[in-house]
Amino acid sequence: MILKGVGTALFTPFKKDGSVDYETFASNVDRQIEAGVHFLVPLGTTGETPTLSTEERIEILKIAKAHSGGRPVVVGGGTNNLPDTVAAIKALEPYGPDVFLIVVPYYNKPPQEGMYQYFKAVAQSTSKPIILYNVPGRTGANLQAETALRLAKDVPNIIAVKEASSKYEQICQIIEGAPEGFSVLSGNDDETLSLMKAGAKGVISVASNVAPKEMVALTEAALAGNWEQAEALQTQLLPLMKNLFIESNPIPGKAAMAQLGLMENVFRLPLVPAQQSTQDIMAQTLKDLWKK
Repeated sequence: MILKGVGTALFTPFKKDGSVDYETFASNVDRQIEAGVHFLVPLGTTGETPTLSTEERIEILKIAKAHSGGRPVVVGGGTNNLPDTVAAIKALEPYGPDVFLIVVPYYNKPPQEGMYQYFKAVAQSTSKPIILYNVPGRTGANLQAETALRLAKDVPNIIAVKEASSKYEQICQIIEGAPEGFSVLSGNDDETLSLMKAGAKGVISVASNVAPKEMVALTEAALAGNWEQAEALQTQLLPLMKNLFIESNPIPGKAAMAQLGLMENVFRLPLVPAQQSTQDIMAQTLKDLWKK
């Protein structure tokens, strides 16, 4: 399986009482599919997955699959220890995920050999494809290019890396050294165009929750080599891409979705709704995004 284009890192909507709003989640997946997104990514960081029970995660996966229109469903399943990651995979596997997204173990700062052995063991625990997820700003550890390439070459079901290190030279090294069938996906919306110009295949996007049609158009233009159109779309989307991270993701994004009437602006602790200043910025960002 080769993933390309835009995959949306889906928000998890909650009702005002704090319970998961499955109906709203389903309608937002429908909105993504109608906009033409290429794959779906529930149960990642953006989905507030650490606050969800196993039963809630299963139900979200079931809805994503049922509403996917045949698009691949990439499911977050990583923790910071091997037994829990394998247990998460085994709990979700019966419900039809197409690919698992596994983050670099966080907090314990493993060395490169530890990352290699960990990802190899995770991949060997399942027949499903695996995407490595490198986001050192959250995990405290960077998956170096040499380690990513070693895994890409040694482990057949490791098929891609989501790269959110913002280390351009490192990411290009992976792109240049990747074996056939291994993809690099941007993990930062604002780096999508520059990385696709370098050979990345697409992005796992937060911005596409808010503006799915525009992110689809951006990635499809880039894949077609229509750089003038891609650059125009990147310019249009850049304020949204930047402002979605003025507070911790997904706080600004949920504020924007609430302003669009697409979900309640509700979180589970330790996250809380955006400050008023952030809400004002997001309101202006949305106004500017679609102004005629």
